[in-house]
Amino acid sequence: MMKTFTQLKKNIGKKPQGLKTIKVALLGDTATQFLNVALKGSAVDHGFDLDIFEADFGQVSRQILDPTSEYYEFEADYTIIFESSHKLLSQYYKSYNSQLSFAENKINYVEELYETIQSRTKSKVIYCNFPGIDNQVFGNFANKVESSFVFQLNKLNYLLSAQVGINKSNFFIADLVSLQNKWGRNFMFSPNIYVNTEMVLSLDALPIVANHVMSIISSIQGKFKKCVILDLDNTTWGGIIGDDGLEKIQIGSLGIGKAFTEFQYWVKSLQKRGVIVAVCSKNDEYKAKEPFEKHPDMVLKLDDIAVFVANWDNKADNIRKIQSILNIGFDSMVFLDDNPFERNIVRENLPDVCVPELPEDPAEYLEYLYSLNLFETASFSENDAERTKQYQVEAQRAIALESFTNVEDFLKSMNMVSDVQAFNNFSKPRVSQLTQRSNQFNLRTIRYTEQEVENLMNSEDHHTISFTLEDKYGDNGLICVIVLEKKDQETLFIDTWLMSCRVLKRGMEDFTLNTIVDIAKKNGFKYVVGEYIPTSKNQMVADHYGRLGFDVQEDKWILKVDDYNSKEVFILTK
Repeated sequence: MMKTFTQLKKNIGKKPQGLKTIKVALLGDTATQFLNVALKGSAVDHGFDLDIFEADFGQVSRQILDPTSEYYEFEADYTIIFESSHKLLSQYYKSYNSQLSFAENKINYVEELYETIQSRTKSKVIYCNFPGIDNQVFGNFANKVESSFVFQLNKLNYLLSAQVGINKSNFFIADLVSLQNKWGRNFMFSPNIYVNTEMVLSLDALPIVANHVMSIISSIQGKFKKCVILDLDNTTWGGIIGDDGLEKIQIGSLGIGKAFTEFQYWVKSLQKRGVIVAVCSKNDEYKAKEPFEKHPDMVLKLDDIAVFVANWDNKADNIRKIQSILNIGFDSMVFLDDNPFERNIVRENLPDVCVPELPEDPAEYLEYLYSLNLFETASFSENDAERTKQYQVEAQRAIALESFTNVEDFLKSMNMVSDVQAFNNFSKPRVSQLTQRSNQFNLRTIRYTEQEVENLMNSEDHHTISFTLEDKYGDNGLICVIVLEKKDQETLFIDTWLMSCRVLKRGMEDFTLNTIVDIAKKNGFKYVVGEYIPTSKNQMVADHYGRLGFDVQEDKWILKVDDYNSKEVFILTK
């Protein structure tokens, strides 16, 4: 349930120690003091401590265009630009001679702000789009009059996405339009408060907007949900398959069955976007799978499910089993179950798993889930659509491993091949995405946008390496990313080493180090230096460099290139 503004304010005073600090600049054309408070309070719930520079309102252009401004002294990680529809309307009224190009002029202004920020800082920009104001000058006919404010406002929001959002990798849109569509203009905006305080967001709306913005920051920081785990009876379909039988469960286009069908379409869309779908059901497995195989109205099929667990065991234990196969954090999982008892069992035993309090009426499932914005993402690539297949294949590998008494024999039998390349325009989206998604096997947890990846590709001071991995079971795709920085004539520093946990214990770590040392030798470096920066999630690689033979000196790990003997692996280079 969304916290109130007062509760968010209290959050700030009782925030726990050890939260990661993020520097945020908040620039607005109206009063943002209360939004500042809401952002700080919401950040605590997202696991961050915000250090916010808030400019006086109306200083957006000055702060960004003046290279000596306080904004640039602050060196923000994120820049939130909050420009209101009300100020936009005032600008529109003053531009009678250029109303046909009003939206284009505003877009040019936004692009100028963005390009200026990018040329002077590494800050990512979060820009709030413009909720609708219908000034009723043309009524409904406004949608057919290009010079009307309604037409220009709609065009502006479209261009923000289609022209700026798509083409600028460090530009993210906080979609206030969708929030107003859901909650209503009267909820979001209070005329009295605006006239007397220059605030355009109501106190009730502030927590929603703050959570929306913090969801974007969290996803860029690598904190987001990767997996949805479904109960079946009365969650994925209506009724109980074991009692009612295949013909009587409720799915389809009639009555309450429509709610479950539309729920399945939503899950299917998540799966196509790259969210892993798993099943955790108290059922006999053959009976639980029957609707997926035989019911004509089922939208979800077995091919959409990465891990299918149906038995009579404790659901918390079964979710642990799913986690062990997927090898992802519990905090990246969402568990959906209609039964309050089962929800509480999971909450008590696996507190990191997100367990929404589904409404009693299945007709309300989707609207409730929409409001939670559980699956925010900061990136998308075509490889995401293959994720379910990759995890299904991983389950096959896990079963195959159990039939071998010797791990070495198992690895030899896998016929593993890796394509090793410098970053390129084809791998750039996936490399960026991996840096944002990888938390466990990530030595320094540095995040890169696509623009920053491109900068590395063109840098003379860096070597970049991407690794794919395929075997007889299937193709894992791009699974390892290395960024090497030339520190001096003798030293090559491992700026980034991250890897998908799906390929652990197959010798990929040794294969990667062999490749790094080969590059060091070819370029005349004497030392390879690594660093481990601990986070709450990457403890699994705390002794990574020690296991690989590096010597520790203060807070760095050092490997002498001439003393290194290439490690035996069972991976061939493509």
